[in-house]
Amino acid sequence: MRNDQVASIYRKIQQQICTELETADGHAVFKTDHWENEIGYGYTMVLDQGDAIEKAAVNFSAVRGKVSERMRKALRIDEGEAYFATGISSIIHPRNPHAPITHMNVRYFQLSSGKAWFGGGIDLTPHYVNKQQARWFHQELKNLCDQYDADFYPNYKQWADTYFYLQHRKETRGVGGIFFDHQDGSSDAGFQKFYAFTQALAKAYPRIYTELLTLNRDKECTKEEKRWQDLRRGRYVEFNLLYDRGTKFGLESNGRTESIFLSMPPMASWTYDFQAEKGSPEEATLNLLKKDIDWIHIT
Repeated sequence: MRNDQVASIYRKIQQQICTELETADGHAVFKTDHWENEIGYGYTMVLDQGDAIEKAAVNFSAVRGKVSERMRKALRIDEGEAYFATGISSIIHPRNPHAPITHMNVRYFQLSSGKAWFGGGIDLTPHYVNKQQARWFHQELKNLCDQYDADFYPNYKQWADTYFYLQHRKETRGVGGIFFDHQDGSSDAGFQKFYAFTQALAKAYPRIYTELLTLNRDKECTKEEKRWQDLRRGRYVEFNLLYDRGTKFGLESNGRTESIFLSMPPMASWTYDFQAEKGSPEEATLNLLKKDIDWIHIT
């Protein structure tokens, strides 16, 4: 069955991601928490207090149940009384404020009606935006997308700009990436295409992040830069609590609370009416937290 097929390969990729991130950090190892409950099972993998990675989480789950009315509205479900969902979701919070936060998820959702779809994405949230590194990140995503469909990168990049946006702040969460949802998993051709694409995306994730971590992990940083890191982490918390679909689905489906909130940073802060100093790196970053920036051609 497709459900078991997708869940099995996603679980294997989860383990591959953890192995690569352990190598990248060079010190800490992931702890495994295997859980089971009335709706399914999962493996919550957590790396804590590493040499370069302060906190990383790589979640895998496979769950099923009845579609509640709140879930139907939240996920735009118009048919089917029961669902199956499986996926991988991951975040990385680095120690050094010059290294970026990153997030990745891939997921497969199937309804009892037979309708099914894939979703997912990857995005980058630098505390300090480095244009050259943002350009490289987006080029890597475009190269991957183009292997499957030339329309993927432009469409999914725009979707990410819209999705990873803090409406109440009028700023993007970071430099974006790609985001997609409700992509055809019902037809044979659609299933094979997005099944392969989501695997490739998940496998590319640790390689891409390792490159950025290596470039930034040993840079000198000041107390002021660490305080800025905590402020930017606060924005990350705001997005996850107010807008993140994975958080909403987890709570609506009676998911495991500890796993749902693993995306939160180990430390975050809020300063009333913070104003960046004119001409500062902080102001430069805030000025780049906007939709529709062509990162591949930015100068």
